[in-house]
Amino acid sequence: MISRTRPKTIKHTLLGLQRIVRRFWPQIRKQKRLLSLAGLALLTKVLARLIAPWPLKLIFDFVLVPEAHTTELNWSVLRHMNSDMLLLVLALAIIATALFRAVSAYLSLVGLSMAASRIITEIRADLYAHIQRLSLSFHYSAKSGDLITRITSDVSTLRSVTVDSTLPLIVDTLTLISMVGVMLWIDGELALIALTVFPLFIISSLRLTKRIQKVSRQQRHRESAMAATAAEALGAIKLVQALSLESRLEKLFEDDNRQSLEDSAHTQQLSAGLQRTAEILVAIATALVLWRGAIIVQQGSATPGDLLVFITYLKTAFKPTRDLAKQASKISKATASGERIMDLFDIVPSVRDQPEAIIADPFKGDIHFHKVYFAYERDSMTLDNVSFEVKAGQRTALVGPSGGGKSTLVSLLLRLYDPLLGQVFIDGRDIRDYQIASLRQQISIVLQDSILFGTTVRDNIAYGTTGASDKEIVQAAKLANAHDFILKLPKGYDTLMSERGTTLSGGQRQRIAIARAAVRDARIVILDEPTVGLDSKSEQAVNEALGRLTTGKTTFLITHDLRASKGFDHILYVENGQVLESGTHASLMRRAQHYAALYQLQTAIDSERTVAKKYG
Repeated sequence: MISRTRPKTIKHTLLGLQRIVRRFWPQIRKQKRLLSLAGLALLTKVLARLIAPWPLKLIFDFVLVPEAHTTELNWSVLRHMNSDMLLLVLALAIIATALFRAVSAYLSLVGLSMAASRIITEIRADLYAHIQRLSLSFHYSAKSGDLITRITSDVSTLRSVTVDSTLPLIVDTLTLISMVGVMLWIDGELALIALTVFPLFIISSLRLTKRIQKVSRQQRHRESAMAATAAEALGAIKLVQALSLESRLEKLFEDDNRQSLEDSAHTQQLSAGLQRTAEILVAIATALVLWRGAIIVQQGSATPGDLLVFITYLKTAFKPTRDLAKQASKISKATASGERIMDLFDIVPSVRDQPEAIIADPFKGDIHFHKVYFAYERDSMTLDNVSFEVKAGQRTALVGPSGGGKSTLVSLLLRLYDPLLGQVFIDGRDIRDYQIASLRQQISIVLQDSILFGTTVRDNIAYGTTGASDKEIVQAAKLANAHDFILKLPKGYDTLMSERGTTLSGGQRQRIAIARAAVRDARIVILDEPTVGLDSKSEQAVNEALGRLTTGKTTFLITHDLRASKGFDHILYVENGQVLESGTHASLMRRAQHYAALYQLQTAIDSERTVAKKYG
């Protein structure tokens, strides 16, 4: 499972953000210098905000209304200064304060942006690496579109909210605390009047923010559903078009898209309502303070400049509340995105290196399955007490009905899964003793539907091993009967492949896949229905290449065509999760049981097809 209950209140949101910071603290700690610079600049920005209204106060009290200033502070220097000079100095002070604030804001934004980008880049790389190493059982149940959304959109949301929302809110919160303190120092009565509206705002914020969070989470789920629908449809576009499923899938996508739009509009509506509420409350507080402040100034207990500073602080102090309303949906999205990312990080691969695992020495190729049991679902055994041995260099065919367990056997050999019971040995050692990467690097595989990547032919072949030279790549292509047709491509080995290699024929794709397996030069080779769906000419070319690839190698061939198994050293007939027969083609035919019956049936069917083709 990769879902969990999401935060429902501001408290839970803050706890969620705290958990995100704690989870990604190792990545954050690496950027402590940049973050320290950003933090220092942030404090100077707050200081600049505190200083900003004071030049105006002094202009009012010592230039415009000089008789109004009090003696509470020692302003002797200002009292004896020429008014024109004082006005010039204070005007320059306003400019200097603005520059001071602009520079500190720039440094804090740049510092935090760079740090956030580096942190998020590392998190995204770690997440991608983690997902790739999760077990096949996870990938078969997860939706690829949802995973892509988490890697791209959710990680990007964390970054954008960190820079666009978290930084302003930190600045505003520090400003709020500082200015409330200064307001209490200037006039405690006016400060208390201003603070009376805060409970009303908190109540409205709690109510509306909870609804905003709920709708934001719904929107993220809709976006993931859209991505999953699009990925599934585009990944199987041939089948979609062949079955005329376009309209049905468009309807699914349209429904999710419309709901996402409605959720987004609802979120904006709630956020706008919260902002308007904040503005009204600020207006009420400002009116009350102006009313009472004007009376105090008239009584001579304060100056007009004092009231000006107080009103400026009041409006600035309420900015965090307005920003909280404006950023509520973004913060909720960030929390939801962070939780979705951590959900993935919390999943532990069911197949992983043992603490004492070693790097595998070069394999000879002796393989032994010993009393192996395996099940994809606990109540249904896929392999039931399977035991057999294959000597180094032997070629073994795995035959039998579909769903019998043939592919599962080679999946266990690759450690894509681990047995529930029993052991798989290579060269006399349990494969769980080896580090997974060193095990799989010594096994080559050619699948029925070989996937090519959207890069050059050269790179597709080189993916078979690390550091393959151009000479080795060409030799592998020649072994695979691929060299000649590669040279006829527009740019030869530097020709870019389309996604999944669909610009090539099936036989050409298989031969590049064989070249990829050949360049690895592994002692163990797995062939999973490598010639299914090919025409006779392509099948002949592929079989010739496979013959060269498997010479002297321990080879497993999964096939439904028993003719392909005739020349193999060893044949295993697998049905219902058990090896019912083993031996050579000749010995199994003499035994006249499962294998022989299936072979005779296939031979009869092929004969009927030949006659029908000849006389039809």
